[in-house]
Amino acid sequence: MEPMVEALLKLGYGLYVISASRDGRLNGQIANSLFQITPDPPYLGACINRNNFTHRMIEESGSFGVNALSIDTDIKFIGRFGFRSGRDFDKFEGLDYSLGPRGNPKLNQNTVAFLEVEVTERVEVGTHTIFIGFVTHGEVISDEEPMSYFHYRVIKRGGTPKSASTYYEKKG
Repeated sequence: MEPMVEALLKLGYGLYVISASRDGRLNGQIANSLFQITPDPPYLGACINRNNFTHRMIEESGSFGVNALSIDTDIKFIGRFGFRSGRDFDKFEGLDYSLGPRGNPKLNQNTVAFLEVEVTERVEVGTHTIFIGFVTHGEVISDEEPMSYFHYRVIKRGGTPKSASTYYEKKG
């Protein structure tokens, strides 16, 4: 792996299910590019690939949910949200979830915190959109440790789909 990629993989990220709902349909995807922008009022930014179904749902609904995953989340659970499209698969079927005040899915399992964000701005960057908005709701679900992207990638040996903002093609 080239030094620049190795250096970029040293940046700290969490692992989240970014959720959305539109016209009664629910969807979510794994993301690690989520960041707090301001504390008061609290604004967040979430980076989502424009080809993802979740992107379309956020674009149309104007809001999204953030489910911060716990360190003990099973790799199969992560894969459910990271490697299959919600266009042809109901990612929430059979899971323990409820809806936040804005209607975005809140996972009641494998989640340490849930936030809902009302989108106020969009920034187009290459293949992705950074959805920026203010937090309208937040709650702690569990006192477990949140999962980092490093833990997912190195300890759990999780893969990264090509649509992710931190995907790097292996060379050689």
